[in-house]
Amino acid sequence: MSAAEAKPELQQWRVTEPYLHLHCGLGEGPYYEAATHSLRFVDIKKKRVHVVHDLDSAKPDLAAVETIQLDTPVTVTADIDGVDPRDRIVIGAKYGIAVLDRRTGHYEYVARFSSAVGGPDDERLRSNDGAVDPHGRFWLGTMTDIGLDLQPEGSVFLFDGTRTARSMRHPVTIPNSVGWSPDGQTLYFTHSTERIIFAFDYDPSTGDVSRERPFYVHDGPGEPDGFRVDVDGNLWQAVYGESRVLKITPAGKLVGEIRLPTKNVTCTQFVGTELFITTAGMEDSEGTSEEVELSGALFRVDVGVTGLDPFLFKLSEAVDPES
Repeated sequence: MSAAEAKPELQQWRVTEPYLHLHCGLGEGPYYEAATHSLRFVDIKKKRVHVVHDLDSAKPDLAAVETIQLDTPVTVTADIDGVDPRDRIVIGAKYGIAVLDRRTGHYEYVARFSSAVGGPDDERLRSNDGAVDPHGRFWLGTMTDIGLDLQPEGSVFLFDGTRTARSMRHPVTIPNSVGWSPDGQTLYFTHSTERIIFAFDYDPSTGDVSRERPFYVHDGPGEPDGFRVDVDGNLWQAVYGESRVLKITPAGKLVGEIRLPTKNVTCTQFVGTELFITTAGMEDSEGTSEEVELSGALFRVDVGVTGLDPFLFKLSEAVDPES
C-alpha cells in the first residue's frame, strides 16, 4: 500500500479507571437529565434505575447516587414534556412503556407492545433500547428476555403517547439505539446481531421514515450496541465485546475510538464535552482479571465536542396516570 493509499490514523482516547462502579449486571441507557444536571442509567438485569447527582466531582459521592429498585427489567428512560423529571419519567419496561413515579418507585403502563399485535403480553420478550423522536414519539425495540434462547422474534415499536403502539420493523434479534442527525432528516438504528447501523430518511414535517440502507457495517468480533450523536453529526457507537467506542462520521467513516479497560461496552451519553459510557458485567472466564473487575462500571472521558439534546416524550393527557 502506498503512502497515498494508507489509512489515516484514528483519533484515540484511552480510559483506564471507572468514574463510578456499581457492579451493574447490564448497565445501559445513560440519559442526561438537564433540569437537575444529573445522569440517569439503568441496570437491566438487576431491574434498577440509577441517578448520579454529583457530576461536577471527579469521583461521585455514593451518597449522591439515587437508586430505584423495580420488579421489572427497565431498559431505557426519557423525560416527559411538561413534567418535572424529579417527579416522573417514562421508562421502557417488560411489556411496553410506563410512567415511573420517582417519588414512590411505582410505575404504571401507558402503552403495551401487545396493543400493536393483539393478544396477551408475550412473556418471551422484553424491551431493549430506544429513544424519543423529534415529534415526541418513543421508538422502542423488543428482544428475547434474559435467560431464554435468543431468537429473531423482536420488533421495533413506535409509541405516539396514546394507548397504542405501531410495529415499524420485524423481525429483529437485538434492536439497539435509535438516533437522529443534527438536521433531523436522518434516523439511525443499530441492529446489533447484524452488526449494522441502518440509516433512514426521516421527514421532519410528518415523522415518516423511508429509504432504509446500511450506514455502517461493523468489521470485528464484537457487536455495535448503543450510540449518541454529537453536534457535528458523528455517531459515538459502543461496541459490546471489544472494549471500545467508535467515532463514526456522517458519511459512515470510522475516524476515532475510545479504548476502555473492560470488554462489554454498552452505550454512551454526552454531558457537555464529556462522554459517559456504560458497561455490562463479565464472568471470570470471559476476560482478564482487570476486565472482569471493572465490568459493569460507568466511565467518562472528555472528547472535545458536545452531543445533541434528547427530545421530550409527548404523553397524551388521556393516558397520563396523573391527569
